[in-house]
Amino acid sequence: MTAARALRRHARFAFLLLALAQAACAQRSGTEVSAPFTGSAEAALRWNQPAVRADCPDRAGYLWVQPAAGPACIRYFASDGIDGARIAIVQFSGDRDDVMDQPPTRIAGNTEALRTRDAQRNRERAGVPWIFMARPGTYGSSGDHGRRRRLAEEFAPIDAALEALKRRHGIAQFVLVGHSGGATAAAAMLTLGRTDLRCVVMTSAAFAYEERVRLRLEMAGEGPPSARALAAVQGMYDPLAHIGAVVRDDRRQLFVLGNPADNVTPFVLQRRFADALSRAGHRVTLREVQTLPPEYHDMRGQPALETARDCAR
Repeated sequence: MTAARALRRHARFAFLLLALAQAACAQRSGTEVSAPFTGSAEAALRWNQPAVRADCPDRAGYLWVQPAAGPACIRYFASDGIDGARIAIVQFSGDRDDVMDQPPTRIAGNTEALRTRDAQRNRERAGVPWIFMARPGTYGSSGDHGRRRRLAEEFAPIDAALEALKRRHGIAQFVLVGHSGGATAAAAMLTLGRTDLRCVVMTSAAFAYEERVRLRLEMAGEGPPSARALAAVQGMYDPLAHIGAVVRDDRRQLFVLGNPADNVTPFVLQRRFADALSRAGHRVTLREVQTLPPEYHDMRGQPALETARDCAR
């Protein structure tokens, strides 16, 4: 073998090793979510992250709170007009199991700029300052979204974040809007003794978790739930079990919106929640609305925004 031929062979081998190394790096970059948070407005928001004080600056968009169970960093994305607002709408999204394990760059709307733009768009539609508050573990908020519907892991941090948000921006009252698991979070705020809620709008909310598991299996034509399925909901905080803790306020309006065909969060349990509030002397409206097939869980149109807008005004 000549020297030139040997040199070409070594060069090809070196190029192959380099290509393999680049491919391996590209694969890791596409699946891992451990890249450090840069703070850039266009950086993808991190999910299911621990609460780190250094990653939670003292500026708008971040709330460092310390409920009894431990600190949390809750992200919020606000429209204009929230400073000194007499009333502001705070929105909680539904559960995000379908995306929470994806790389953050592949999750739709997962940047500060896009979430803020969405809040501004809703503010223009509603005519009221609008804030999207990220539930623990989602859209940059610390926590584990897999541990949702638990008092210490989800509801206490949200409650503390609302208090911090009110102090920072001088907001007098809130209208809470939530869908599905976000509606359950809004309902939980009611039961934690808040007195600054003008209205609470809950669409397709989840209550009575063990019975919900049984009803969903029944609607699917399946047998009784397994011990594992029931164990998964143990320890969750159910607002339906804490109606007695809701502070009486004759001016506050509560709305429970859903559809009897909902096969994700059974409407019969939403009706039970509304009836319990009514028996306790609270102003509550249960309303059947149009939802989208095949699950009949997500809203058709914008009944939550329209209800919140009318109530806030």
